[in-house]
Amino acid sequence: MSILVAEILGTMLMILLGNGVVANVVLKGTKAAGAGWIEITTAWALAVFVGVIVAGPYSGAHLNPAVTIGLAIAGKVSWSLVPEYLAGEMIGAMLGAFFVWLFYKDQFKATDDERGMLDCFCTGPAIRNPLSNLTSEIIGTFVLIFVIFYITGANINLGTEGDPLTPIGLGSIGAIPVAFLVWVIGLSLGGTTGYAINPARDLGPRIMHAILPVKGKSDWGYAWIPVVGPILGCAIAAYLYMAIM
Repeated sequence: MSILVAEILGTMLMILLGNGVVANVVLKGTKAAGAGWIEITTAWALAVFVGVIVAGPYSGAHLNPAVTIGLAIAGKVSWSLVPEYLAGEMIGAMLGAFFVWLFYKDQFKATDDERGMLDCFCTGPAIRNPLSNLTSEIIGTFVLIFVIFYITGANINLGTEGDPLTPIGLGSIGAIPVAFLVWVIGLSLGGTTGYAINPARDLGPRIMHAILPVKGKSDWGYAWIPVVGPILGCAIAAYLYMAIM
């Protein structure tokens, strides 16, 4: 298991389950049709949890170019590793989107709502205003990355008072804080753009939407916003963290 493989598998599972819940809610002919925003945001948070469980021990489970770039800016990840992380995240996102299409193939055929089908792959604005949409993605990603910098593991003092603290491995439950973070971002800040907060999460599946036999256009005119916004947001978070740490 290398960084590349871990990021592919973790991101693939995250997108399969995250975009999978969108398909389950918006496509015609599913048992969860119309379930709503709470189901989508909850499942997306749990999808992140699943991806982190798999990739965490091997790559740190970035699963997101904004996380990788933010950590690299802050000096917590070597820039030499960034291409491997980004490749894994993009490949994994594309694979995850493919498996969503494969799983819901009959429902995609039965659905006529082209916007809804595109939502099963990538994000889009509730009200199209490029500046406002970009601002939403910057702020949402800023919250994600800035809080990630402050997530710490548990420690215990195994000696006497004043001795250094010893880290305690929490295993898979150590992924819970990130899941809660993604959950609250979706609930609080996700209604304007669908909270991509992850360039690979949007761009990889959007490419698959253009390739796969799915009705409708891929809205490439909007595609730059969920890529540029998260990159700007992660950079702001990293530089602020370094300035006040």
